[in-house]
Amino acid sequence: MSEETTPWKQAEKFLRKSQNRPSLRQPQSSSSRQSHPFLSKDPDAVVGQFQDLTVKNLSDYGVYLSFGQDRVLLPNKYVPENTAVGQTIRVFVYTDSEDRPVATTLEPAGVVGDVVGLKVKDTAPFGIFMDWGLEKDLLVPRSEQEGRMEPGETHLVRICLDESTHRIYGSTLMSNLASGDAGELSYGEAVELIIHSISPIGYTALINKTCLGMLYKNETFEDLSIGDRCRGYVLRVREDGKVDLTLKQPGYASVEGSAQKIIQVLEAGGGVSPCHDKSRPEEIQAAFAMSKKEFKRAVGSLYKQGRITLHKADGIRLKS
Repeated sequence: MSEETTPWKQAEKFLRKSQNRPSLRQPQSSSSRQSHPFLSKDPDAVVGQFQDLTVKNLSDYGVYLSFGQDRVLLPNKYVPENTAVGQTIRVFVYTDSEDRPVATTLEPAGVVGDVVGLKVKDTAPFGIFMDWGLEKDLLVPRSEQEGRMEPGETHLVRICLDESTHRIYGSTLMSNLASGDAGELSYGEAVELIIHSISPIGYTALINKTCLGMLYKNETFEDLSIGDRCRGYVLRVREDGKVDLTLKQPGYASVEGSAQKIIQVLEAGGGVSPCHDKSRPEEIQAAFAMSKKEFKRAVGSLYKQGRITLHKADGIRLKS
């Protein structure tokens, strides 16, 4: 084993492989609990998404909104003041504990198809309940769990829809989160990242919702949490398909952004910083959130532009 691949091997201890585990993308409904009648017959009655629905009539329980060929209840506690028939309200529609469609003006952490970081709220023999911002928690069935989940932990979850029952559920299975591979990714390519998990080595991130990559902690100068979204860049695609990532554009393309960061720090600090090319990496990271190598390149660029002056005694200064 080469020294270069060791970090990936260590990081993989924090991820359980799912190749030999069954994936229930559309869990089968039991005979005792079927989808609400009009949901199964009306293609326009879509649950799991935000919709702008028109008030059809008022009732003692709330207001009924036009929903496909039928209607859905928006309970009183969510009805805006002075609501009238014909008014349009933006709502999220899902199903309650009896599998009946219901509307809410609360905003969940995501809609069907989204991948989001959610906190475990409670556990049960049949699954895990995740807090996603609604009164009814999001269930991650046992068969849809990648690994052990404990209350208080945050996990990356894909919000899914069982089309046979119209129930919304969550999945942490790797096959549902990252179903693709590195494909055509290339050095320096900008990608959208979602932090999947954290290990002593670094941050495992979902790349463009297709595959996984690694942000190494010794090259990442900001704190990240599971579920955080950020822009990253492909640093390396290994022969085994593993992808190394960075938050700064590789090569000299990142110098301009780092130079601007140095100017901002100097301006906020009265135009001077004690950091210089002999400063310890930890001091530079604390002051500018960048590596010593990046700092020296950016300082060199600013000096050539005549925007700063260098002083052995007191670091760098903005040039007036």
